Amino acid sequence: MGPLSHVRVLDLTHARAGPAAVRLLADWGAEVIKVEQPDGAGSVTGTRHGSDEQNLHRNKRSLTLNLKHPDGLALFMQLAAGVDVIVENFRTDVKHRLGVDYDAVKAVNPAIIYASISGFGQDGPYGERAAVDQIVQGMSGLMSITGEPDGGPMRVGIAISDTSAGMFLGQGILLALLHRERTGEGQWVHTSLLEAMMNKLDFQGARYTMSGEVATAQGNNHPTLRPMGTFESKDGLVNIAASSPRLWRRFCEALTADALLSHSDYASVDGRMKHKAQLQADINAVTRQHTTAALVETLNAAGVPCGPINDIGQAFEDPQVRHLHMAAPAPHPQLGDLNLIRSPINLSRFPQPPRFRSAAPDPGADSEAVLAELGLSAERIAALKAAGVI
Repeated sequence: MGPLSHVRVLDLTHARAGPAAVRLLADWGAEVIKVEQPDGAGSVTGTRHGSDEQNLHRNKRSLTLNLKHPDGLALFMQLAAGVDVIVENFRTDVKHRLGVDYDAVKAVNPAIIYASISGFGQDGPYGERAAVDQIVQGMSGLMSITGEPDGGPMRVGIAISDTSAGMFLGQGILLALLHRERTGEGQWVHTSLLEAMMNKLDFQGARYTMSGEVATAQGNNHPTLRPMGTFESKDGLVNIAASSPRLWRRFCEALTADALLSHSDYASVDGRMKHKAQLQADINAVTRQHTTAALVETLNAAGVPCGPINDIGQAFEDPQVRHLHMAAPAPHPQLGDLNLIRSPINLSRFPQPPRFRSAAPDPGADSEAVLAELGLSAERIAALKAAGVI
């Protein structure tokens, strides 16, 4: 059933950030009705049978509804009156133009939790702008600290502002649900891609807000600690984290690197940072004597964090990842079982199910069932379909 099995959600989202927020709710049992355009327009994440949309929209039902039609808007408000949460990521002006904004919904459901994701916030100088992940990666400063020091800005290899904003909105929805359980009050919850990324800068951002220090790209090395980064092995590359005094000693002793341990320049964190270029070269001279597998085994046995650099296929086939069952099947009526990526949250009272409830539905697959549950007759549903409302 899941801890959210008592929660009903209307999902007006598209693209990635909003669906990522709703996915959190759906994966933990919420009943989610995805409201989509009857003409199939609006998708920017590929076809519904593709891996991206299947991973974003599993465990949902789909209702096609033309919100620009008076009957479509009336049906939406009828549905809104009986749900707990509405999630949308329209541009700020669009929800008002459609008449599905927070105040409009609150008029029919005062306890509604209305959740919004935008690119830059609900107001302000950029409030009306559209945004995508790449734009926000650049504007937030993230690209300036990603990549090699002399290589220019580099985007992160995933849609990190979308997925981060989705996670934060999901958390906000859960906070609002807790508040409503105690007080009965609904509210508007919102975040943006830009807010999410400014928060995600974390210690790199705090270096600026506290002291005015502007971080720069450091490649595969940690910006403030050494050694913590990527080093050469006999057959490739390896990640090693040995920056604290205790880990530095363990690292040197495990690899019998007595010269490193006794080197006065490397005796402190500050010294290792000051002489970081020479330190990198001296460590590489040691690690190149061992294979990646040998370094991983030897250093982890000594309590020094060390790991290989996998491609995505190698990561999913890693014994620990397989043990964690990070991929689970979702039944699809045409495509059969599809392996999708499970939620990373683990609850002792609600163990991870071995299967998803359902794969992502085709647009409108549940329209007739959802409207029948709302009390509409078969004749009325047929008329709505003929009029292009559903």
